Amino acid sequence: MSDIEGVYEDLEADVSLEEFREVVEAKVEQMGGLADEETAAMLVAHEVGESEVGGIADIEPGMEEAKFVAKVISIGEKRTFERDGEDEDGQVVNVEVADETGSVRAAFWDDHAEAAIEELEEGQVLRIKGRPKEGFSGVEVSVDDVEPDDDTEVDVQVSDTYAIEDLSLGLSNVTLVGLLLDTDSVRTFDRDDGSEGKVSNLVLGDSTGRVRVTLWDEQADRATELEAGATVEVIDGYVKERDGQLELHVGNRGAVEEVDEDVEYVPESTPIEDLEIGQTVDIAGVVRSADPKRTFDRDDGSEGQVRNIRVQDATGDIRVALWGEKADTDIGPGDEVALGDVEIQDGWQDDLEASAGWQSTITVLESEPAGSNGSTDADDSSDENAGLSAFAGDGTDEETATDDTDTGSTTTEPDDTGSLRDVYKRQELEFTGVVVQAGDPVVLDDGEETMSVATDADVGLGEEVTARGVVRDGRLEANDVF
Repeated sequence: MSDIEGVYEDLEADVSLEEFREVVEAKVEQMGGLADEETAAMLVAHEVGESEVGGIADIEPGMEEAKFVAKVISIGEKRTFERDGEDEDGQVVNVEVADETGSVRAAFWDDHAEAAIEELEEGQVLRIKGRPKEGFSGVEVSVDDVEPDDDTEVDVQVSDTYAIEDLSLGLSNVTLVGLLLDTDSVRTFDRDDGSEGKVSNLVLGDSTGRVRVTLWDEQADRATELEAGATVEVIDGYVKERDGQLELHVGNRGAVEEVDEDVEYVPESTPIEDLEIGQTVDIAGVVRSADPKRTFDRDDGSEGQVRNIRVQDATGDIRVALWGEKADTDIGPGDEVALGDVEIQDGWQDDLEASAGWQSTITVLESEPAGSNGSTDADDSSDENAGLSAFAGDGTDEETATDDTDTGSTTTEPDDTGSLRDVYKRQELEFTGVVVQAGDPVVLDDGEETMSVATDADVGLGEEVTARGVVRDGRLEANDVF
């Protein structure tokens, strides 16, 4: 066995012996006799080992070279450009390739660009060698050499439209259709070059999950033009990571358009009785009460705002603090809500409290009244895909809605003709607290939450009173105050 063959036997790389021998002989010639075949073989083996990656997820911008096998997901259009100081134009084609660990954009230049357009097909497996760099939408690979590999299987889906669960880090040219769950305001920032940028966020959901969408510059204003509940299509998005979570980004080359399609989104929530401090979870239920919004001064002199609501599911209830713009969300008692990415904290009097900040999602769920489909069959009144029935227990008659106050507790059992949401809309309750506002409306505070009360009763600040009535649109319409 020759020295070259001996080194090759220990080489863990997908390179033939003939290819390895040719590179070693070229290395010996390059070094002008300063290295024998064995030394040159060891140098080449080291170089080959450095460039071979276990998967696309291992590719980093600082690498001199990367060799990997991947499947063609999409092929972009050929673009031409002028090179400085050269008469001949350059050309490039961006090809999205992926393996089981992720995806990456591969840039095919000049002759490779022509070949990409004429010879490549979606679903084809390629063996690629190229130089990684930081690109517009993450890591990109500038291709130096490429050849088809018909013998290797790469288990990656090729799709025109992605589901949220199919997104992976580095994926670009993404088309995705989802239900718009939440929108955000447009924020401006200064770039290093002195120009002003704009950014905003959306949250989309489909039957496979939920994803935050970041809109940049020209696309940022779409967040103020679209309304939650619409179905939208993201075009030419790219996937990045933030705080350990995948996000879909849309720049000036992409778009977000409203489309006429039905998209199912079923939130997966954690039962309130199972919540623990330190968790970031999704919860869902019926809004039991909603306090007025309060403003406060931050340490930096800016003004903040917060609004507290109380949400109940079949297992319990919890106070939820809505911070910043979330405090302006139009929700009140009786609304069915899904709250995504809320942080569970130690609240007042050692009770648990959920905090909904900028990264959280608040979705008001539509719920069809029982029998609205015209059916007289009692079984049709409990559609498991409508409203709270998708996530709040099993819908049996044992579910109850409870309001605990200083004067005791009132429990109402839902019947077969309505949901928990209907119960809260028609339930008469009592609220006891200290008068902290004596105007119109009267505001009571029981030390844990506040309640806005519509009443003609003459009450004074600091007086403890009990109001009894029905809550509508976030206010208790009192029949009696004592």
